Amino acid sequence: MTKYPLARILVPLGIAFVLLAMLMPRSAKFAYDYRKGRTWKYETLYAQFDFPIYKTEEQLMAERGAASTEAIPYYKYSDEVVTRNLRAADRLDLGGLHSAVVSSLRAIYQKGILPDENGRRHSSGPEVLYIQRDKRAVKSPVSEVYRLTEARSRLLADLSDVSSRNVDSLLRANGVYDLLVPNLLFDEQTTALVHAESATSISPTSGYVTAGQLIVQEEEIVTAEIAQMLDSYKREFEANMGSSGPDFLLVLGNILIALAIVVLLYLSIYFNNPKIFEDSRFPYLVVVFLLGALAALILVRVNEKSLYFVPFTLVALLLQAFMKNRVVVPVYVVSLLPLLIFSHDGAVLFVMFFVAGMVGILAFRYFNRGWKQFLTALITFGVLALCYLGFRAAELVAGNVWTALLSLFIGSMLTVAGYPLIYLFERIFNLVSNSRLIELCDVSNPVIRELEQKAPGTFQHSLQVMNMADTVARAVDANADLVRAGALYHDIGKLYNPLCFIENESLVSRGGEHGYHEGMSPELSAREIIRHVPEGVERAHKHRLPEAIIDFIRSHHGTTVTSYFYNQYLQAGGDPAMIGEFRYPGIKPVTKEQIILMLCDSVEAASRTLKEFTPEAYSEFVERIVAGKMEEGQFEHADISISELGTVKDTLKQYLAQIHHERVVYPERKSKKK
Repeated sequence: MTKYPLARILVPLGIAFVLLAMLMPRSAKFAYDYRKGRTWKYETLYAQFDFPIYKTEEQLMAERGAASTEAIPYYKYSDEVVTRNLRAADRLDLGGLHSAVVSSLRAIYQKGILPDENGRRHSSGPEVLYIQRDKRAVKSPVSEVYRLTEARSRLLADLSDVSSRNVDSLLRANGVYDLLVPNLLFDEQTTALVHAESATSISPTSGYVTAGQLIVQEEEIVTAEIAQMLDSYKREFEANMGSSGPDFLLVLGNILIALAIVVLLYLSIYFNNPKIFEDSRFPYLVVVFLLGALAALILVRVNEKSLYFVPFTLVALLLQAFMKNRVVVPVYVVSLLPLLIFSHDGAVLFVMFFVAGMVGILAFRYFNRGWKQFLTALITFGVLALCYLGFRAAELVAGNVWTALLSLFIGSMLTVAGYPLIYLFERIFNLVSNSRLIELCDVSNPVIRELEQKAPGTFQHSLQVMNMADTVARAVDANADLVRAGALYHDIGKLYNPLCFIENESLVSRGGEHGYHEGMSPELSAREIIRHVPEGVERAHKHRLPEAIIDFIRSHHGTTVTSYFYNQYLQAGGDPAMIGEFRYPGIKPVTKEQIILMLCDSVEAASRTLKEFTPEAYSEFVERIVAGKMEEGQFEHADISISELGTVKDTLKQYLAQIHHERVVYPERKSKKK
């Protein structure tokens, strides 16, 4: 870490700090924590201001459901029907009953007449209806209007009171009953419109609390009614009152919280893998951390219910693509802290997404390609759903269950949609994911094709080292894809002068030319050999290979000495103090994968000089190679245990025995003489 300026660390952390501080909520959270059915553990609470009592989500849903099933019918009063029939009645010759008939008809029509079928339909439904008359709609009880049969009965009763004659026969004979027809006409379109408006115009409040009114007493049980009042008070407090102290204290508090989160982020990296600070993984880590943290902060300010849609588990998967779990877990926890601190259901959401993130990392090991990513998403959703239902059963979270589960399901599916961001990030930050490692191991890549054509011996050597390193990596649970890619590219620096290296001398041997190094001084030969390391780094940068692959180029010889030419130099009377001229300008291997490549590279090259092919010869050979590297101090910074190094040696011995096994000599078939 000392080889990089401090600004490399402070600038990303500073940007994270500023963004966190700027986006933190500008209003204070409600200072009381309460649950329905539990004791109020604070002092007696009085309302500081007037506020409405908001209906719960369940109450609103129930009222909307009732409104959607009980449609109030809408009727138009027909003056034309009334006028026409009254005029017809006025022309009838009814003797002394004429005025009584007309008066009764007018009174009946004034209230209104419904068809018998409509009357029966609404008698068991809504108890009121709307009647539009003179461009005004009036709500009227169904009992105050007549059905058609009721209207005729009313007419007969009115006339029977004023005459002792057979009124019914008289009315039938003169067609008076036929003058009673429905004058209230059903308006289906207006009924539907009014019904739709009534379903959306339900009042969100159910009462009012004035300033100074008691809300809850100390040690009182929080009932459903008290919890509803507390929820309403909390809602109004956070929306309109904000902090009870000076504004600068709220800002200062946000700054301190942001600083604490950034410090925790730094320590999470420092205590688990400080080498992350030295490469492009650090700015990538900060960006992914901010994706989760800022999403939580923004939605807390805009709409907290949307937090269920956010795929926070994607943060864990994005981190896991390029880092080990010992870094992923603490950084993921820190990214969830804004959610925990500022959300009203922070503790619930924190636990839900933390557990889902850990399970998601495990599941993604097995279901990470193609359609199998949807299996990871479904597993993640299952974990989120179980956690949510557990909290819901314990009444630690409120809201509609189905809405929350649907939101969590959508958020889980968004994890799959967002995972391709890895390919964008690996290009931006020059990182390497498992999928890219597989792409890099494709021998049809341009630089590998060039190696095959210009340095075929080096190409074959790289393939052999790749296969050997793959076997060893799997034996010690190292990243096999990474070490395969590193092995394939570790010698691309030999492209600058392929004939300098013995494995490529077959290119000129057929022409009868002498070896490349014949007649050269040991110093010059060593310089030409050593040069392939910096040349390889330069070529790797030209082809934009990831830093993880370039580190293999730097470390595959470490800081060892080109012993063949150094020994020649000493035998010719050279000064031992000039050993630096023969030393590779690389770096000592650090990771387990780099150690594996260094050993496999040396073993594969030197194994071509073996004269004996026995288990004892393989054992002595491998032990000598490993001991030589240790004597030169190449394992000083290596992240590999003694046990793992023993496994590496045993695997190399077995591998050599397998590739140099004896074969049965097939007898020649004797030809029959004719």
